[in-house]
Amino acid sequence: MESNWLAYAKRVQSIADTGMTFATDEFDKERYQELANIGNRMLADLGNVPIERIENLLGAVGKGYADVWADVWADVWADVGLSAAQNIRKEISEETQIDVRVTTLYAIKHKTQHDYDQDVRDFYKLFFFCEQIDKSIRVAPGMEGSDAQFFRLEDLPPLSTGRVNLNDIKTAFDFSAGKLAKVLFD
Repeated sequence: MESNWLAYAKRVQSIADTGMTFATDEFDKERYQELANIGNRMLADLGNVPIERIENLLGAVGKGYADVWADVWADVWADVGLSAAQNIRKEISEETQIDVRVTTLYAIKHKTQHDYDQDVRDFYKLFFFCEQIDKSIRVAPGMEGSDAQFFRLEDLPPLSTGRVNLNDIKTAFDFSAGKLAKVLFD
């Protein structure tokens, strides 16, 4: 779960971004820019990082209505212009050299409500179940990875807890075993 102060700073940044997008009066734009600067300084202080890192991560103020981002998971990132299933198939192929069929969305999580490393961005995490199409092809690192392999639950390597946690993996195993009757969401 994220800290209250991180949530407040993200909300200040969100209000500033939305305000800059829709403001028509120069005086209002100046106020929203100041609010954005305060939000950026808060986020930089909270993360103990240079303000430039926050500005690069969040982009320009006034880029549009401040929305929550979607993080599509079969352990991949989403490319613009592709559906969730297309992104998953593409990324898994690039990273592991296997082709999959995306069969089911089984969970949706709001990142801030769960046990992940804190982040200045806001995400909904979408979890999909996939089946390998040709099981005779062995998983191998693709052009975007240095290693690729399957793991049993009890043999997992250290996890990147900013992106995935043990509960996510257990939920995937539960879904695969038929222990989930419906899509999980918060």
